[in-house]
Amino acid sequence: MAISMSKKKSKSSKKVETKQLQFSDTILFKVLYRIPAAIFLLILIFLWSSSTTVISGKFVHVCVSSRKLNNLYCLSAGTQPNFEIPIQALNNNGSISPNISASIKEVVDIAREDSNSIIGNRVQNNGSDDEVAFAVKVVEKQLEVQRSWISNKNHVTSCEGKGIYVYDLPSKFNKDLVGQCGDMIPWTNFCMYFNNDAMGEPIAKLGNGWYHTHQYALELIFHTRALKHPCRVYDENEAKLFYVPYYGGLDILRWHFKNVSNDVKDTLGLDLIKWLENKKPWLKNSGKDHVFVLGKISWDFRRKNDASWGTRLLELDQMQNSMKLLIERQPWHVNDIGIPHPTYFHPHSDDDIITWQLNIIRSNRKSLISFAGAARPDAPENIRSILINQCISDDTKCRFLNCSSGGCDKPESVIELFRDCEFCLQPPGDSPTRKSVFDSLVSGCIPVLFDPFTAYYQYPWHLPEDHSKYSVFVDQEEVREMKVNIVERLMKVPVREREDMRRFIVYELLPGLVYGDSNSQLQKFQDAFSITMNNLLHRVNRIE
Repeated sequence: MAISMSKKKSKSSKKVETKQLQFSDTILFKVLYRIPAAIFLLILIFLWSSSTTVISGKFVHVCVSSRKLNNLYCLSAGTQPNFEIPIQALNNNGSISPNISASIKEVVDIAREDSNSIIGNRVQNNGSDDEVAFAVKVVEKQLEVQRSWISNKNHVTSCEGKGIYVYDLPSKFNKDLVGQCGDMIPWTNFCMYFNNDAMGEPIAKLGNGWYHTHQYALELIFHTRALKHPCRVYDENEAKLFYVPYYGGLDILRWHFKNVSNDVKDTLGLDLIKWLENKKPWLKNSGKDHVFVLGKISWDFRRKNDASWGTRLLELDQMQNSMKLLIERQPWHVNDIGIPHPTYFHPHSDDDIITWQLNIIRSNRKSLISFAGAARPDAPENIRSILINQCISDDTKCRFLNCSSGGCDKPESVIELFRDCEFCLQPPGDSPTRKSVFDSLVSGCIPVLFDPFTAYYQYPWHLPEDHSKYSVFVDQEEVREMKVNIVERLMKVPVREREDMRRFIVYELLPGLVYGDSNSQLQKFQDAFSITMNNLLHRVNRIE
């Protein structure tokens, strides 16, 4: 039986589950559980008076501060997602063994019987430590496979044999979704974020190339750039890579807080599959040379059982062979590939990048630490409250920007904070990854990570395997058990070590973490889009 990812845990099992990749306490949205009808009615009356409460049918969605959804995070009463972690075994050559979707223990059992398992030796002992170690090896092996797809060429010098075909999908799969920007969610108008080719409105205070970009704009940004790629072809017979510009994240977003059935949520994705199954290129290689770009986290597309959150697009059999680019990958699927969250910086030219590099490398970093975020009072196991308390207890060293009070609504406030600090705390929130990690890197602020799934197991094409070059890691269990004071810990990092990490971030990483504007003319640098496309072309050229 697959491991349940529900966040409601018994006290007796909490310690064991925390060990399981330190993942279960961060990966899913918290939900309100069923409560007695009388109390529930009183809460309904109270919630109805709140401007951040959405009542749709039999569900109540209570919205609090969150960076994951335009500063609002919503809990649903009367529903309980039942996500599971599928683990897929890998052979030595990196291929996925067919028809294997099981719990960690089941995969361990398979590994004991298979001398070709990724561990190489039989697992000798039972127990959660073995299971966790095996699961980590699965993740690390898959990252090795994904790194093997990295192109050794900085720029595409020739498009021969590298044609990119962009499907002209019916408008209901992309343009019509953008047209619903005004009422996707009840409290926010997304239309302003889709201006300027989905980069949003310019931020003059930060200089050239800065825009008020929404974190869910990746699908639109990528589509615009793909249409202008120098290797784009208009004859599918000349193509090597097929890009499907389906805005699946926007499709999901519009249903999150509306009282509709799961069948309705899945309709557009199923229609897309039917559309593709009538196309020769899709049938020719069973989708292996097709790529989807999805601007939300993988779990939003992996609805399980009778849960109500998200769609089941990525659980469909037809979607298993294709490559899926996401801002947060599912670590147990080798064809899920993490690529950077969109930041606010979209350079047009090499000079834009160089100017910003000089700006932040010369920045006078007045504070040691910053944390831009909000507590999770509904999630007592989340370490944010502990970090906030440690931060505000020494405000000479640490600056806290409270996102729950609207402090993070202005991008310039966040970027200027990060530009003034040596370290930026990046604890998990609604899920392991954070857009803020990339905002801090682009600002030259060294990210402090507490969960390896926040970055280390996510972005093999854009972040180096040696994470000590650009980040500091502090085990969240040590924070939770009050074994470490984060301010004291970071004060011990030598100045020379900080400077080395910052130079690596600014000069080696930064250009490849940002998406240039729709007409970017980068010559010296590869941005996140170029790195991604070059690696995709390298990958499909190896498909047999």
